[in-house]
Amino acid sequence: MVWPWSTPEQLILLRGQRVALRLPQWRDYPAWYNLRRQSHDFLKPFEPRWSEADLSRRVFSMRVKRARIEAEQGTDYTFFVFSPAETGATLVGGITLSNIRRRAAQFVTLGYWMGQPYAGKGLMTEAVSVALPFVFETLDLHRIHAAFLPTNMASRRVLEKNGFIEEGFAERYLQIDGRWEDHVLMGLTRERWDGIRLARHNRVA
Repeated sequence: MVWPWSTPEQLILLRGQRVALRLPQWRDYPAWYNLRRQSHDFLKPFEPRWSEADLSRRVFSMRVKRARIEAEQGTDYTFFVFSPAETGATLVGGITLSNIRRRAAQFVTLGYWMGQPYAGKGLMTEAVSVALPFVFETLDLHRIHAAFLPTNMASRRVLEKNGFIEEGFAERYLQIDGRWEDHVLMGLTRERWDGIRLARHNRVA
């Protein structure tokens, strides 16, 4: 992991074996536009409604600016996911760590999306695993929450492979594709994450 906090173009860089996560930059616009447009029908059943207007350069510039401000303030973190990790050549998806709460709560909400050409390859599972040390060690949070549609088995697998456990069910929890949809709620505590890491380390040793 690299933490060049004084570099505004790249505040955070997280690397895994196959993926790298970093804040969006203005130069990412063509890749982001093409991937989101190409994946529209694939993503439509799982995201809030959006149109071609939401893919404009102006909207993207506002997203980049907001992502930098939120990261500097420590309230939200928006990452683009690139693969391969060494070069960061291809944008494959995104991860958000949002609604960070401090004081007695110490938690964050996880969200993610994957471009259609790269789905089903395990890249998002790795991307979430790369984000977890940032959540628990760098941000020093205690919990991370996530939610998915009951029919989205791919999303369930991403979370379960990273140690999340099912914690509940929320009726009409989020507006997806113009409709209020039920969601399954999952969570991961720092204690559980530490235990999983220790167990994996012992198996390797």
